[in-house]
Amino acid sequence: MQFGLYSSIANPPRGEHLERSIDEVIAEAQAAEASGFDSCFFGEHHQDKDGFLPSPLIVATAVAAQTRRLRVGTSVILLPLHHPVRIAEDVITLDLVSKGRVVLGVGVGYQPADFRAFAVPMEHRAALFEEGVEIIRRCWGGEPFSFKGKHHTLEDLQIRPRPFQQPGPPLWIGASVPAAVRRAARLADAFVGTPSTSLESAKRLVDVYTDEAQKAGRPARVVLMRDAWVAETRAEAEAVYGPEVMAAYQYYWQHRLAEFREIPPGTEFTLKNLAPDRLIVGDPEMCVREFQRWHEATGADYFLLRLRHAHSGGPPHDKILRAIRLFGDRVLPHCR
Repeated sequence: MQFGLYSSIANPPRGEHLERSIDEVIAEAQAAEASGFDSCFFGEHHQDKDGFLPSPLIVATAVAAQTRRLRVGTSVILLPLHHPVRIAEDVITLDLVSKGRVVLGVGVGYQPADFRAFAVPMEHRAALFEEGVEIIRRCWGGEPFSFKGKHHTLEDLQIRPRPFQQPGPPLWIGASVPAAVRRAARLADAFVGTPSTSLESAKRLVDVYTDEAQKAGRPARVVLMRDAWVAETRAEAEAVYGPEVMAAYQYYWQHRLAEFREIPPGTEFTLKNLAPDRLIVGDPEMCVREFQRWHEATGADYFLLRLRHAHSGGPPHDKILRAIRLFGDRVLPHCR
């Protein structure tokens, strides 16, 4: 198994002093590298009142400049909002700067505010996304090409320079519903599952993904984002992390995101009810058992841990650093 961090950079409720949050995330990435983590990933949203940083590639570049081994990636860039040639060139640039440490994760998006910011109709997002992935791949190939789609027309294009990684950086697709998972199987180097799915839901999506990848003749790789926390005791882990993750889940619950629709109406909204088979929170031994269980159940060989939450802005930086080091000392070595 490999492990990375996913860091949401925001400072609710008004997005003040985000420069401090950026410094903290860079320090957390450095601690993750020293503790044996493999990567650090960042996401994209727009118009969020909490100041959620909208440009993950810029943050990834800052982290790459302050690390030496850690892979940097996006999970996810909202591809329908951007011209794919621009994304392809930006990723090539960062791949060269970082000497081949970039992973490009892309998704279709789900928040209307993101699409309003760019005047992109949400109903076009799937077609824009699929065209974008194809164009990015062809840009990275370095050969002359033309493209004519519903949304993009390109004539006699040849992108230089080539990426550091050949034939290009890994391209991962984040997905939370069967249609998007099938798209990932056809187009991506890996499927990235969202962090708040239950184990049963994750297994169903992985089954859809692996079946579709087999039909497409592509290798299947499963990457799972997880809401996770380790402390010396389970009680301490729940006390520190519980309020932060429940702030995020309150938002998902209210907006009836896909991974929460299966929860029966009337279910009491508590950590006790939502944690089982969804969160990996506890002492080191429990976390090792849970990661192994998820690996065996889903085949996932890569986990991205969401320690820092945008909806709450926490846990505090010092506690995140402590959790990273404890993961490195007493969890990761038993999951390799």
